[in-house]
Amino acid sequence: MRRVSEGDPPTYLQPYAKAVKRHGPDFRALLWASRRTQEQRFDALVRLQDPTGLSILDLGCGRADFLDFLIARGTPPRKYFGLEGVRELADAAEDKQLPHARIIVADFVREPRRLRVNADIVYCSGALNTIESDDFYLTIKNAFAAAKRSLVFNFLSSPLLAGVNYLRWHEKRDVLKFARTLTPHVEKQEGYIDGDCTLALRKEAGDE
Repeated sequence: MRRVSEGDPPTYLQPYAKAVKRHGPDFRALLWASRRTQEQRFDALVRLQDPTGLSILDLGCGRADFLDFLIARGTPPRKYFGLEGVRELADAAEDKQLPHARIIVADFVREPRRLRVNADIVYCSGALNTIESDDFYLTIKNAFAAAKRSLVFNFLSSPLLAGVNYLRWHEKRDVLKFARTLTPHVEKQEGYIDGDCTLALRKEAGDE
């Protein structure tokens, strides 16, 4: 596993950086309500796009828990890139020495060029939840452009789960409308957690 380092965490990464200082780079620093809800989101991502044998980019990868999940369920990617803005979490991912993985320490909002790792699929689980609206939509656009096949991401689709001041939610109809300006091939997954939604944006209709 090889790591590339760059920059300090910006404002929208501060909730994670503060959690790392408080708890260390363990599960609590990822700001998930529970491991169960983390896995429910991961499952929704994979139901929309099977990563088996493909190269993937995991935006805001944290400790690379998504790769752990994929390996455990028998759907490992051929190559995994994890992009993480909080150094301590990236170090925790690197320490796992997971196979065929490369961890990059960088801010994907400020440095969209770091998304261009030639990944078939770009996944994003939870990393958009602290980002303001303009950067939220810009990141979706940049991530979709960087993907060879598809972008799959989740977001908070109601205030139900946005109960603390650093979380941001977005109207589902607005996100869907924006997604369809990028591609007509948009698929939705919801119902796994109230107030959360997952979208797949595909370059072609047959890219599932």
